[in-house]
Amino acid sequence: MSDLIKNSRIVKPPTGDKISAKSWLTEAPMRMLMNNLHPDVAENPNELVVYGGIGRAARSWQDFDKIVSSLKSLNEDETLLVQSGKPVGVFKTHEDAPRVLIANSNLVPNWANWDHFNELDKKGLAMYGQMTAGSWIYIGTQGIVQGTYETFVEAGRQHYNGDLKGKWILTAGLGGMGGAQPLAAVMAGACCLAVECNTESIDFRLRTGYVDEKAESLEEALGMIKSWTSSGTAKSVGLLGNAATIFTQISEMGIKPDIVTDQTSAHDPTNGYLPENWSISEWKDKRETNPKLVEAEARKSMKKTCGSYGIFLEQGGANTRLWQ
Repeated sequence: MSDLIKNSRIVKPPTGDKISAKSWLTEAPMRMLMNNLHPDVAENPNELVVYGGIGRAARSWQDFDKIVSSLKSLNEDETLLVQSGKPVGVFKTHEDAPRVLIANSNLVPNWANWDHFNELDKKGLAMYGQMTAGSWIYIGTQGIVQGTYETFVEAGRQHYNGDLKGKWILTAGLGGMGGAQPLAAVMAGACCLAVECNTESIDFRLRTGYVDEKAESLEEALGMIKSWTSSGTAKSVGLLGNAATIFTQISEMGIKPDIVTDQTSAHDPTNGYLPENWSISEWKDKRETNPKLVEAEARKSMKKTCGSYGIFLEQGGANTRLWQ
């Protein structure tokens, strides 16, 4: 990450009925922005990352401060313009106009690719806002629980007569979006083994109640799954590891999950996907010094993970379902 977004501050929004802006119409978006970066909400708040690899709430901490300052002083007939996480102007409008207008990551199609975007991002000229990070409306993993639950329930309806009791889901990714999977699986009546490469993400989900247990080894995790499915108990376990490695190991052991899915940040192979056999520190370093290598190695890991899907299908026949 650029020096523009390195900071150690803790952001917590004000609560209650006392406001620091001139009206609730500007107090509300200010609190929304701050809530996006609350340590119980954001995945990497020190670097303004809310979720989804590098999905940020503001382009830099300097821009964050300017946005907050502008919102506090904004009149009821003015509108703040924010371009990719940077406040670029305040205009006189009218009381019924939006108080804030935001546009994130808009590039002319010919240049709308990761290489060009990453170049702009590194220069501090753009910001990847994801869907709700840069628009200040992210509410944490709770926002995706319902959709994930409905997906698992629908898988049960289509393939298991509407009953996931005694079934288990193998998946990966416990970040801002993927972190909903263990809880959603349990709500749907299934067990879940979720592979995650960052131990901090597992601990976060444990602390916030999205995953029930943390296993120290694959054998321990599979033992938990076997015990729970045998008794018809719906519970979840997080396992530290790389999906490419763990999925392949499980498939080679001849173990057959009932549902196999994945919610890693494969949309961003450089900033969102850890290559197999790489440490977190090595990955972070190489993202800055050799991003092309990171992307190439990440894609190899994705390919290996997808290869395991085919093995699961062959071994499980009609009993194993892939769900994306």
